[in-house]
Amino acid sequence: MLISPAYAQTASGAAQGGGLAGFISFAPLLLVFVVFYFLMIRPQQRRMKSLQTAVAGVKKGDSVVTAGGLIGKVTRVEDDAVEVEIAPNTRVRVVKATLAEVTPLGGKPAND
Repeated sequence: MLISPAYAQTASGAAQGGGLAGFISFAPLLLVFVVFYFLMIRPQQRRMKSLQTAVAGVKKGDSVVTAGGLIGKVTRVEDDAVEVEIAPNTRVRVVKATLAEVTPLGGKPAND
């Protein structure tokens, strides 16, 4: 016969590795989670915190961008909404939670 028979390893032989082998097989998964946390989750949390402080501090004259893509200047601030002028004499009320970006008053103009 040209092919030698193959035998399965017994359960007692596999269990002799113990805790170290189990940890080594689990370590790559743990490492991936740690890298994922520092490269994805933590920066997103920082970005959200800075956006929340900017939205809480929005004032008249600030330039804002809404989640829907409207760009305008704040003309009035209320508790949970702001009034945004999107064109001359065209104002809309926007819920503060939908603001995606706030540029403070006095920002430098682009290409002017």
